[in-house]
This record gives sequence, C-alpha cells and structure tokens, in this order.
Amino acid sequence: MNLYESVFAHNRQWVTDQLALDPEYFNRMADGQQPEFLYIGCSDSRVQPEDFMGVKPGEVFVHRNIANLVPNNDTNAYSVVQYAVQHLQVQHIIICGHYGCGGVRAALDNKDLGALNSWIRNIDDVYRLHRQELDALPDEAARFRRLVELNVQEQCLNIMKLSYVQQARAKGDYPRIHGWVYDIAQGTVVDLKINMANFKEELALYRLD
Repeated sequence: MNLYESVFAHNRQWVTDQLALDPEYFNRMADGQQPEFLYIGCSDSRVQPEDFMGVKPGEVFVHRNIANLVPNNDTNAYSVVQYAVQHLQVQHIIICGHYGCGGVRAALDNKDLGALNSWIRNIDDVYRLHRQELDALPDEAARFRRLVELNVQEQCLNIMKLSYVQQARAKGDYPRIHGWVYDIAQGTVVDLKINMANFKEELALYRLD
C-alpha cells in the first residue's frame, strides 16, 4: 500500500474508532458549527493549530495561506473573516505566524519568484514600514524573527480596518484580535500581546471598507 492509499485506510479506521467511542459523533458534526475562534495561519505543513491549541473539531474556523497574510486585495481572506464575524460570530480572531516562515524568508532574500512576487510584496511592505527597527538589529537571524512578528502585527491591523469587524466590536468587546507566533523548534505559542488601542493613528489613516 502506497502513502496515498494509506490515507483512505486510515480514514476507515478512524471512522470505526470514533463511532466506537461515540456513536453520535458524526451526527453532531453534521448539525453545524459554532466555533469561538477564527484562526488565520501559514500553510506550512509543520504548523497544525488543532494540535498545539488543543481544540476539537467545530471549535476553530481556519484559513491558511503563505505567510498568514490578510492583504487588502484578497477577497478569499476577507470572505472568511466576514463569514466568521457576521455569521459564526466568533469571539476571537487569531493571526498566527511562525518562526522560520518560508514566505517571510523569501521577502528577506529578495529573489525573483515569478508569480509569487505579488504575494511576497505584501511582506516587503511590512519591511518597508519597519525598516528603521529591522535594520538596527544585530544580524540577519534577529531580523528574520522580528519580521515574522511584525508581519503578524500588520495583519492584525488589516483585520481591524474591516468595517464588519469594527461594527461587531462597536456592539461589545468582540471579536478580540490576537497576534501569535508558533515556535516550531520548541512547539510553543508566543502571544505577542498586540493591543489594538495602541494603533489608533495607524488605523485612522485608512477608510474602512
């Protein structure tokens, strides 16, 4: 049996095991979802939020792409956020980057990646916005780690610019926006503790769409 075929064998065994533990498991899953979290992360195969968050199916609405971006021209990401906020009414939106991110590395290396260039340019813009801080760091490794963190911060700001997020928060204190970085080498999650109240000036520069 090759690796591809083994996936289906594993699926059949998994269904059997789940039903043995809980005969109503799949019926409950089919009834719908009420996740408290929207998780926006990198597509990197080593980063699996369900594992390091310790959550169950139905508890996290997930969107992933290269370098966990939420750029202003990505209708896919914006549709996910809008659905999560307006229809699922999630309580928390998490932007999660990870140290060693290949997308962030590509921006630092400044190589021609063909069609990927337009996507990576979003990270180039993050570097441009924070060039003074990044260029003052002692070495490339420190700049790499810090750019991962700053990229998460900028994506949190992009979320806050959205009208439906602003409208939801005007009715209460939710959804709350969180910036995380997953450390693959340690298996730990770092909460960057990004306080949106500290970015009123940056957010005021943008017209809400």
